[in-house]
Amino acid sequence: MFAVIYRWRLRPGMEQQFADGWHRVTAAIHAQCGSYGSRLHRADDGTWVAYARWPDEAARERCAAPDPQGVAMMVEAIAERLPETRMQLVDDMLAEPGGVLGTAPGPGAGRG
Repeated sequence: MFAVIYRWRLRPGMEQQFADGWHRVTAAIHAQCGSYGSRLHRADDGTWVAYARWPDEAARERCAAPDPQGVAMMVEAIAERLPETRMQLVDDMLAEPGGVLGTAPGPGAGRG
């Protein structure tokens, strides 16, 4: 398996627009390109971080942006795009209940 970590600094006040665009783009990539999905996080340092998993690097490379409007929403909200980190899975000990793409965060977590 292949994974990528993405990081951004966002323009103040545009966090929800970014999160909504990210959600659209991630859903489209999962449906149309075969990704295993992604998770979006807000880090303690104020950056936004997404972790995405793919069957392999070639699958990611073949995928063009399937939701241009979602991409535009994200681009408008980004102040700075930090370098991505590409990774090959070595071991996987992550086990979560449910595991269904698109499920909402737990109580109090909120989107965006």
